[in-house]
Amino acid sequence: QVQLVESGGGLVQAGGSLRLSCAASGRTFSRSFMGWFRQPSGKEREFVAAIVWSSGQTYYADSALGRFTITRDNAKNTGYLQMNSLKPEDTAIYYCATHRDGSIYYRTSYDYWGQGTQVTVSS
Repeated sequence: QVQLVESGGGLVQAGGSLRLSCAASGRTFSRSFMGWFRQPSGKEREFVAAIVWSSGQTYYADSALGRFTITRDNAKNTGYLQMNSLKPEDTAIYYCATHRDGSIYYRTSYDYWGQGTQVTVSS
């Protein structure tokens, strides 16, 4: 079992920044990747970024590239998503998840999910 708890969401003006955290506990060593997804209201959950726990190699959706940075602190079992230059279209519930198998870009490849944290970007 893996437990994930996100924090750091909130309301920010366009152009602002937020840093999301994802604290992991349990059998985290059994999972290679941690990913961030987001789900705008009324839309599908979509991939944002992923990171390899061991090497720190990162992967981004086109919408996040150049603005968002995913990192991890292995000692704290915590992942982060630094979001800069936020836009109103970034408004969504953001989830972290641990990868099980398959493509890291598909939500069905992830098994454990946090409860989500709301990010709202005002124009």
